[in-house]
Amino acid sequence: MSRDVYVVHCVDTEGPLYESVEASFERLKEIFGINMEASAENLRKLQNQEIDLGGNEKLVADAFAGKRIQTLATWDQLDEMLDELMSARFRNAFPDSDGKGWVYNWFCLDHAGFTGDNPRRRDAGFGNVYRHYHRKLLENKCEKIDLLQFHYHPLPFNGAYNYAGTAYVNSNNLFQILARRVLDHHAFPAAYRAGMEAERPDAHWFLEQWIPFDYSCNSYLKENAERQPDLRDGRYGDWRRATRKWRPYHPSHDDYQVPGTCHRWITRCLSLDSRLIKLELSDVEEAFIQAGEGRAAILSFSSHDFRNMCDEVDYARGLIRKASEKYPDVKFHFSNAIDAMQKAENLIPEYAGLETEIHMDEKKNTAVFRIRAHKNIFGTQPFFCFKTVTGQYFWDNLDYGENAGEWSYVFDEKTLPADSIEQIAAAVNTPGGMTEIAVYHVKKKTTEHYYS
Repeated sequence: MSRDVYVVHCVDTEGPLYESVEASFERLKEIFGINMEASAENLRKLQNQEIDLGGNEKLVADAFAGKRIQTLATWDQLDEMLDELMSARFRNAFPDSDGKGWVYNWFCLDHAGFTGDNPRRRDAGFGNVYRHYHRKLLENKCEKIDLLQFHYHPLPFNGAYNYAGTAYVNSNNLFQILARRVLDHHAFPAAYRAGMEAERPDAHWFLEQWIPFDYSCNSYLKENAERQPDLRDGRYGDWRRATRKWRPYHPSHDDYQVPGTCHRWITRCLSLDSRLIKLELSDVEEAFIQAGEGRAAILSFSSHDFRNMCDEVDYARGLIRKASEKYPDVKFHFSNAIDAMQKAENLIPEYAGLETEIHMDEKKNTAVFRIRAHKNIFGTQPFFCFKTVTGQYFWDNLDYGENAGEWSYVFDEKTLPADSIEQIAAAVNTPGGMTEIAVYHVKKKTTEHYYS
């Protein structure tokens, strides 16, 4: 029995985003099929519902309201907001039941693998957004408060920067991003948010291999999506059959939207304020009611970092304040995405205890790399990757050992010669969400371990 609400603020962390007036009218045509001259005057009229749109005036005004299209277009603009958000004054303006301040979960995206023009001026490159946020957390002395995790937009078939696909396994891009995060930043995610909240079977099975905590479920009333022409019939994030309770569930192998026997946890996460969904007081009260009945609740909601988030955080805090006053016996805790899962589901936070060794045969230019885990890992094998001396990154499956928790990999002429490898890494999560990475440096013949 637990009378606690764990508040998890997830941020789809994508860096600066520029949107011109012309781009707003391009989206107007894409979403609503309305073709209109792009001008600041016409945009103002749309926002004020002064143009006859055949009954869609309110929908269009909401979709193109100033708070939605006024984006932070440069890192300088975004950093100014981040310094405010991360300040002790802002964090602690409304403390939780433990007297602690606000917590952010930065789910970082790599703008990598896209082609063609970059009209929204995204910061393109492997790890660019992650590196920037890692530096900002250190600058603001909040690296022990906030969490850096993983957000991914599958590549669309046209490769455009300002679109997202839904397929995970039709390119090597996802594995390149994760391999570089492991080898370059010594980080591997235990929590995840899908781009556009879009999961399909291949994404479901990919996550089931390595990432235990999934904050992608934006289960909402079907009628909300039916009013958005570009999001009907489960377009992108289809969570119509998923629970609207504030409690994680194990998904079914055949349908990620319903409970089953898979191992990862999926939990509901609504947008703080979007044209599709907006977190309401009734949603927050439902979490408090659930907790009051003795079932711990994870109240999770999302934002985008390229919009000014200060008002959104204040809005969320206002809802939580009202609910806490109405249900004073329920405690609420501002949490990171991993702690919330561990506490809500009584998961054991233990490390896997990785061991690695390598046997080199310099005459044959071969090597056998072995990995052991002394505790259960999440999934069936570590995430295994390596970097060559020429700067290429690779992911591959492992061979199973004779005993449970043992794996190996052979470097030879059928894979890559041993002398072509610079670094080798294995990354694992445990069922309780503890992350461990082992990186072997071939030239130094040393292994380094990283824990989070």
